[in-house]
Amino acid sequence: MSDAEPQVQQTEPLPADQVHSAAQHEIGNEQSADGAAPTNSFEDLTDVRAIPRVSIQAFCESDAVSSVIERASGDRRMAKAHVRLESGGIPAATAYYQTATTPNLIILESHLTGDELIGQLQGLAQVCDEGSNVLIIGHENDVQLYRNLISRGVAEYLVAPISMVELMNVINELFVNPDSEPLGNTMAFVGAKGGVGSSTIAHNVAFSISDRFQSDVLLVDMDLPFGTANIDFDQDPERGVADAVFSADRVDDTYLDRLMAKCTDHLSLLAAPSTLDNEYDFGPDDFRQVLDVAQRGTPNVVLDIPHLWTGWAKTVLTGADKVIITATPDLASLRNAKNLIDTLSELRPNDQKPTLVLNQVDVPKRPEISVADFADPLGIDPEIVIPFDPALFGMAANNGQMIVEADPKSEIAASFDILAQVLTGRREIQEQPKATSFFSMFRRNKK
Repeated sequence: MSDAEPQVQQTEPLPADQVHSAAQHEIGNEQSADGAAPTNSFEDLTDVRAIPRVSIQAFCESDAVSSVIERASGDRRMAKAHVRLESGGIPAATAYYQTATTPNLIILESHLTGDELIGQLQGLAQVCDEGSNVLIIGHENDVQLYRNLISRGVAEYLVAPISMVELMNVINELFVNPDSEPLGNTMAFVGAKGGVGSSTIAHNVAFSISDRFQSDVLLVDMDLPFGTANIDFDQDPERGVADAVFSADRVDDTYLDRLMAKCTDHLSLLAAPSTLDNEYDFGPDDFRQVLDVAQRGTPNVVLDIPHLWTGWAKTVLTGADKVIITATPDLASLRNAKNLIDTLSELRPNDQKPTLVLNQVDVPKRPEISVADFADPLGIDPEIVIPFDPALFGMAANNGQMIVEADPKSEIAASFDILAQVLTGRREIQEQPKATSFFSMFRRNKK
């Protein structure tokens, strides 16, 4: 590798008011002085896209920056990326790559500025492979330094304190094709206990999204032995989700399309076999390939998950964009809902809490926990409250219809529309009806 400075692709520098700085990127109400938002501050990563399978190595000089990278590496959106964290900054990276190949992205923290920083990076350039991207995290909000680094081929320069949103967006800019369609929005529905109506809620919300918004939806019935989506939509497909999972190595867009049953113009179903011919024991990642392909091909993926806690169910719930817990106003539901909310909040620290649906409310002569008393220990209010209406739900189920088809003007049908709006962010929600190279030797091309 030549020591001469190679030709580089010139990048139009950002004006001063666009340089990343502490003042421009406040997270929460305060930030630490040494490079990161406080660990207890919540960062909304809703619009951050999933990061592809890339290798990333970070060399940090401060605990604060190291902490941000470590927390980001544990987020579900970076589940495919391989992240390795080291201390020591640029000198440590230079020593390390004397005998190791460089990854897709090198993240370097440095307190140096000007010629000192450039000098250290020149030394690193001599031991790096072509094609690696370099992200610098500095502590000097210097526009001239920023322009100098970018013109020399550095992928990006961030000024500490940094946030996970900044970091993950930069990684996305480097490795995700901006012209590609974003992954579909996954909504995982699960009951706090058996019989609370989680599947019914999932099916009606899926229908509402497809019907009201004319947006394509794929409903995946993940209760393989006992799923009812095929009955609820009056479908009898020969194949479905079991074929996809058992042939995961064959699953692509074409194969998945063949397994789907078409319920409406905008709603497709991956039905469960609903038979006991097989034992359905799955590993934690057995559904991953199927769901990855489904997300690439459909803007909305509704997952109807049975009431169980297994490795695969935990993985699916942890990786979903939205989690919806359906409960009834009783003590068992309250306990289980709290356990689910607390556990998922720990597994998904950078996501909003699950959405709560309170179902089968006001059953005659049944003692119930009030809505307020139910919500208080959970720390979240129910998004919708659905009254007990066995006649309406029974009629819809027996006819293979959704509630809006059985009674379009009912308040319950309106509630499902509200929940669909909340989960898709389609429009403002109305009140619910009542009763319910650094040098080019580092990299040649930047996406």
